[in-house]
Amino acid sequence: MHARAVVATTTALLGTAALLLPGSDARAGAEPPTVIAHRGASAYAPENTLAAVDKAAELGISWVENDVQRTKDGKLVVLHDDNLKRTTDVEQVFPDRAPWKVKDFTAAEIARLDAGGWFSPVYADARVPTLEQFMDRVELHHQNLLLEIKNPDLYPGIERQTLKVLDKAGWLDPHHLAGRLIVQSFSVDSTRTVHKLKPAVKTGFLGTPPTADLAGYATFADQINPSYGSISRSYVASVHAFTGPHGRPLEVFTWTVNDADTARLVAGYGVDGIITNNPDVVRDAVSEDAGPAQERTSAPVALSVAGRTVGAWTAMGSTSSRSRGPSSVPTSVH
Repeated sequence: MHARAVVATTTALLGTAALLLPGSDARAGAEPPTVIAHRGASAYAPENTLAAVDKAAELGISWVENDVQRTKDGKLVVLHDDNLKRTTDVEQVFPDRAPWKVKDFTAAEIARLDAGGWFSPVYADARVPTLEQFMDRVELHHQNLLLEIKNPDLYPGIERQTLKVLDKAGWLDPHHLAGRLIVQSFSVDSTRTVHKLKPAVKTGFLGTPPTADLAGYATFADQINPSYGSISRSYVASVHAFTGPHGRPLEVFTWTVNDADTARLVAGYGVDGIITNNPDVVRDAVSEDAGPAQERTSAPVALSVAGRTVGAWTAMGSTSSRSRGPSSVPTSVH
C-alpha cells in the first residue's frame, strides 16, 4: 500500500477507535497529562513575571510557559501582548508614548515599569523580565520551559536570536534538549525556522490544522497545540497517528484549561499536556482519574495511541526515512 494511503487509513482507524473509547477510559492506566503553568501560575501571580514562576514552583509544577517579544534596542523580554498597556503602568510612566508598543521602548525603559500592580498591590514591585532573567529563575527551580515566540512578523530574525540566548544560557545542551525545552509559535514559518536552525530542539505549532495537513506539519513540528474547544478525541488520535521530526508520535498540548471538569474532559481525549492558569486545579483533577503509570506497549495501536504517556524526549536530529504525506503546509494559519 502507498505510504500516504497507509497514513490516511491508520488515521481514520485511530479516529474511529478513539470515538469508541469512553472519555474516562481514554487514559486509563496511563500517566496523567503534563501540566504546564500558563505564563507561570498566572491565576495566582502576575503573568510572565518571576513571581509567577516562583508560584508555579511553590505549587510543585515542573513546566512553565512564557511569551517572548523584542524591544527597540533588540533585547528579548517576556511579555504576552505586543504593547505594554494591559500588564504594566506604562501609560502613567510614559503618557506621551502611545500606543505603547513593546518594539518602541528600550529594555531599560521597560525595566522601569510596574508589571504586577495591575494584578495586586502585593506584586507592585514586579518587573517585566528579560528572557535571560526568566530562564535563570526557571533553572533555579529546576523547572522546564515551553517558550512561545510571539508576533514573529514584528521581529524579523527573532527565532535565531531566541536560540542564541537559549544557547548562551546553556539550554541547548543535551540535558535540556532531552526533555526540558519546547519552542512553539502560532506561526508556521516561525516554527519551521526554529526546526531548520536547530533541528534538535523540540517544537510545537499552536493551532488546530486540518487532519489532511498534519503530515506536512509533522516534518517540522513535534507537537500540535490547539485550544481545548477546537479538539475532540478523534482529532487527538489523528495527531498521534503521525510521526514527528524526531521519530516519535506527534503530541498534543491543549490550552487554556482552567477548571477541573474541562481538564478531565481533555485528559479523556488523550492529550499529552494541558496548559493552564490554574495548574494546581488541573493537576489534581487529572491525577484523580489516572491509574498507575504503565509502560507504553506497541499493540494494539489504537489503545497505544489513546493511552499514550509523555516520556523523556530524546534529542536527535531530523529523520528523513519515515513515511509521511506531503510536506507542504500553509505559510500562515489564521
